[in-house]
Amino acid sequence: MTTPHDGPLPVISLEDLGLTYPGPPPVTALHPLELRIEKGEFVIVVGPSGSGKSSLLNVLGLLDNPTRGVYRLNGVDTSTVDDTRRAALRGREIGFVFQAFHLLPHRTAQENVELAMVYQRIPRRIRRQRAAAVLARVGLADRAHAMPTQLSGGQRQRVAIARALVAEPALLLCDEPTGNLDSETAASILDLLDRLHAEGMTILVITHDRHVAERGRRTLTIRDGVLSESARAHVAAP
Repeated sequence: MTTPHDGPLPVISLEDLGLTYPGPPPVTALHPLELRIEKGEFVIVVGPSGSGKSSLLNVLGLLDNPTRGVYRLNGVDTSTVDDTRRAALRGREIGFVFQAFHLLPHRTAQENVELAMVYQRIPRRIRRQRAAAVLARVGLADRAHAMPTQLSGGQRQRVAIARALVAEPALLLCDEPTGNLDSETAASILDLLDRLHAEGMTILVITHDRHVAERGRRTLTIRDGVLSESARAHVAAP
């Protein structure tokens, strides 16, 4: 069980959390699990297809509700909030990066990033400033006004990462973030995630790619809905 201790609140705290989809017959996607992820950790979740990775991602991303247990996100018990506050919590605390970039094709890179702030009542001038700053942070200052069709796959994924970062979330959730990229471009995206982690970002990546898994500082394995952890040494990149 998770035990309380003094110090900062964990970004993620799962206690006896499980997820069962109704039947007939009911299907248990996540068996009861415990998990604690501290601020600034870089965690990888690996597992075969159908193992429960997507179910775990959906619960952590506040897209699905668990059917048992407690999920605290930055100290907030997410089971106690209504749908409106849940959506606000998701938008404020979680940045998503997916295998598909999900960029609007008729908006520039900067406009795609700005759209992440539209519903936060942030003035347009501030949205522009923040979008420009976060695009520079991911190495795309000179491509801010390019359309997605004018960008490479790696650049589009950087735009997607910038969009995820612009609200300064507590957690960056990445689902197969290099799945649509060639090996060289994938390595550059992983280098970017390494740099974001070095800057203090809490990152959780779900993947089946061993090259991606090697970048994490902590590895979790999920199989048949059961989550386990295997400790291993990690040599930080110079």
